[in-house]
Amino acid sequence: MQMQANPPYGGRLVNFLAEDLRAEELRAASREWTNWSLVPRQLADLELLLNGACSPLQGYMGRGEYDSVLAEMKLPDGAMWPVPVVLDVTESLAAGLKPGEPLVLRDREGAMLAVLHVGDVWRADQEAEAEALYGTADPAHPGVRRLHEEMNGWYVGGSLEGIELPIHFDYRILRQTPAQLRAMFLHLGWSRVLDVQSREVMHRAEYEMTLAAARELEAALLLHPLVGERYNEADRVYFNRVRCHRHLLDAYPQGTAMLSLLPLAPRANGMRGALWRAIVARNYGCSHIMVQPGEEDTGYGDLVKDESFAGEMERLGVTWVPWRRWVYLAEEDSFAPEEEVPEGARTLALTSGELLDRLAEGREIPKWFTFSEIARQLRQTYPPRNRQGFTVFFTGLSGSGKSTLANALQVKLMQMGDRPVTLLDGDIVRTNLSSELGFSREHRNINIRRIGFVASEITKNGGIAICAPIAPYDKVRREVRAMIEPVGGFILVHVSTPLEVCEQRDRKGLYAKARAGIIKEFTGISDPYEEPADAELVLDTAELGPVEAVQRIILHLERKGYIKASGES
Repeated sequence: MQMQANPPYGGRLVNFLAEDLRAEELRAASREWTNWSLVPRQLADLELLLNGACSPLQGYMGRGEYDSVLAEMKLPDGAMWPVPVVLDVTESLAAGLKPGEPLVLRDREGAMLAVLHVGDVWRADQEAEAEALYGTADPAHPGVRRLHEEMNGWYVGGSLEGIELPIHFDYRILRQTPAQLRAMFLHLGWSRVLDVQSREVMHRAEYEMTLAAARELEAALLLHPLVGERYNEADRVYFNRVRCHRHLLDAYPQGTAMLSLLPLAPRANGMRGALWRAIVARNYGCSHIMVQPGEEDTGYGDLVKDESFAGEMERLGVTWVPWRRWVYLAEEDSFAPEEEVPEGARTLALTSGELLDRLAEGREIPKWFTFSEIARQLRQTYPPRNRQGFTVFFTGLSGSGKSTLANALQVKLMQMGDRPVTLLDGDIVRTNLSSELGFSREHRNINIRRIGFVASEITKNGGIAICAPIAPYDKVRREVRAMIEPVGGFILVHVSTPLEVCEQRDRKGLYAKARAGIIKEFTGISDPYEEPADAELVLDTAELGPVEAVQRIILHLERKGYIKASGES
């Protein structure tokens, strides 16, 4: 008898996809229903629900299930479940939802993916959720910060009827559902499968580690890189990861490994995160799991010592295989687990930060570190800094000198002539991109996000963006930095000219009008300016002339490698 893959959690894969006739009925009726457009992490959750990877869940969790999962890591029927799977929505949408009513779930292009039959609607206690998931409500914790900043405060639970899986135009052949992977495993005779869930590019050390683990377990390998949450199909980093995994797949012995993309958006670390990912691995047909820690993941390394975790994994029917750090032994030209290195042996390793530094500086990537095809791919994705795009983002009070410095910097960079330069001055953007916006905090933030988006596109495509808005609020400035840094350079310049100097320069009389109460919500007078603590440069134009200030920026760009020194002046 042919061996079967690990059976689904709960005994069967849940299927929410409606038959064709029912799907057409839902599409026709949806014209009268409320709609909700899903962001990428919500699309990832919906895909895992619709394709059965979250079996045995019957839809988005209701209030009782949510409370039970947070308090006891159990569904009301007693089945272990570690993390909440809910749909978060805005307060305004939640106010109009009633139990029993349908809510249409659409992607960002408007395609109808599913109908949620509303069960419960409630305001989340996100502090309690943070304590349960992360063991802390400290907003400095990355998971807690993401919970508060990225998730809406109202949750909706209910049953689902799926119309179709989220639509992907990339790597369609690598997007198998649990049922499809199980069929492939059966065809290949794979009953023991090690699910390698990775979040970063894997190199020689990770290859040797996973190959050794699979051989020891006498299991096949499923390379399962995560492509949910922030991974964006328009993002070069996303495509780089997939291409590198394709090159890595070629290195394994033929017939022993497979590559498939996993649309999972991690939301917890430690035991809860590991158990959830193990459930997903089991539903995809895997018997073992390895999880590559990301920058924000903590606690995975200690799980093997946790007896309660071992017990839960045993009940799940999945074996946890620790992700171990392997290093290169220079004399032996081989790799070994760090804890097994002989005393006195010379070892070599590169951190991800060191690798990015080498790429940015155009330095060699050692042959022992990665495969030549992956090194070539990395160089295409991460060119040296002097060929990357970058953004110089000025911030400061009105009249501080931002526009003068931005214009002067534009001329200097255009004189170099190696990359196109675009100036996004605050007044110019207000006229051409944000003419309908006022000056409330909300509208100012929208304006800055628009500037950040345009700058990120310029930067991503190898150009130089110079931005000169007031940008008074720290949170939105950090959002812009996070938008741009994954695709190129970002240099924040705080033009720190004192308020009294800015008022003396007040050519338009704006400060006088603000003092008289004619202009409301004016930065520095009736509205705060939050000084940045993360600026790369701080320039006071009361003490520096434009030529000297711009020269400091040029020298900083040269030191960082974004431009090459020029003898012209």
